[in-house]
Amino acid sequence: MDGVLRRVSALALARAGALARIIRKAGWAAPDQRVFLLPSLSSPRLRHALAVVCAACVFILTETADGQLNQLVPGSLAWALAGLQVLPLLLAAARPLAAWRISAVGLTLTTFAEVGHAPTPFWPWPVSGCLAQVALLFITAQVYGRDVAVGVDLWTTGAVLLPAVPLVGLPPVVLAVAAVVATLVLVLGESIHSRREAERHLVQAEEQRRAGLARQAVLEERSRIARELHDVVAHHMSMIAIQAEAAPYKESGLPEQTLRTFGAIREASTTALTEMRRVIGLLREDDENAERAPQPGIDRIPEMVRAARQAGMQVDLTLTAGPERPPAVVDVSVYRIVQEALSNAGRHAPGARVEIEVLRTEDAVRVHVADDGRTSGGPLPDDGGNGGHGLTGMRERAALLGGTLRAHPREHGGFEVTAELPLHGVPEQRRWEMTSGGTEEN
Repeated sequence: MDGVLRRVSALALARAGALARIIRKAGWAAPDQRVFLLPSLSSPRLRHALAVVCAACVFILTETADGQLNQLVPGSLAWALAGLQVLPLLLAAARPLAAWRISAVGLTLTTFAEVGHAPTPFWPWPVSGCLAQVALLFITAQVYGRDVAVGVDLWTTGAVLLPAVPLVGLPPVVLAVAAVVATLVLVLGESIHSRREAERHLVQAEEQRRAGLARQAVLEERSRIARELHDVVAHHMSMIAIQAEAAPYKESGLPEQTLRTFGAIREASTTALTEMRRVIGLLREDDENAERAPQPGIDRIPEMVRAARQAGMQVDLTLTAGPERPPAVVDVSVYRIVQEALSNAGRHAPGARVEIEVLRTEDAVRVHVADDGRTSGGPLPDDGGNGGHGLTGMRERAALLGGTLRAHPREHGGFEVTAELPLHGVPEQRRWEMTSGGTEEN
């Protein structure tokens, strides 16, 4: 029994302490926060005009309150009380909580000033002061949220409304109605605050999700490039091992030192190939039957275009090949970039005419894919590839090869992707940037 009482006492003390902190926060401890009532008004002239109109309305309300109070208290005191009740509206945009505190003090002082001058029962506050108080209650709850709103409600009921019952004979029923109205206004303001906070958290969560997807896309594209590079390098390493092993049989009578050198080359290349397969094996996914097929290159682009035409797309292809086949990594990357750009055009601009140009020069391969943006309203073409992760993947491919990629809307409608991939490896400047930790995106 004693344990239960101790737990109940501890719980009651904890809740009383929390309530005291809420009252303290609303009364004097909580700092003011700026409220942007109309953030969409970007024009200074509109903001100044709105400020002038609001100030004029506040002064009109102050004069109205002064006229009502003049019937009960001296003129100078009436103007001071009216100013305390209504003029804090001018501070609502910059210091809403301080404005509510001043207005609440003005209402309480009005009740004490009317003792002996007002008939009973009596509603002691002017209409303008009540309207100002309602507006400040709403703004305060909207800016500060639940804890401050609860404290403001307690202060309004206990310090503003309740003293009017014994001092000027405010009927308890009227007190209850006024307290309910104040509570409803605070609940409305707090609900708007909660909704905005929820929307803000959703926006942050969405931004974090997009950032996570972008990082995942980069990692997946790097894994894909690593697997494709493995296929290329493995072929050359195998050829090195075979040539080193076959060399002694092609040339008889080689010195012993030369034979040992060929043996070391064969052993080193075989070891490197084994280690590479072991590392790349960590990047393999569960279902990668397609990954084990020969990687497509520039010579497969016409086949891709034919498949897109059969799916209903309008595609024009200009393919200018060089005298020699480009390096395998560049060859595969060109195919993947064209594949992803064509898929994006089919998804986002169905029915548009797509122009593809692949130009091979002495030192680079240039890719240009553009659509005119016109849609026919027909079904979306199928995404016939599995090689892309959107613009992020294309940029990652170009960056890892030391190339550039630009993707942007066209001036007269549509979208275009332009990439340039060097044939002779990463330039020195580009290599320094990548080793320094920065990968430039164009």
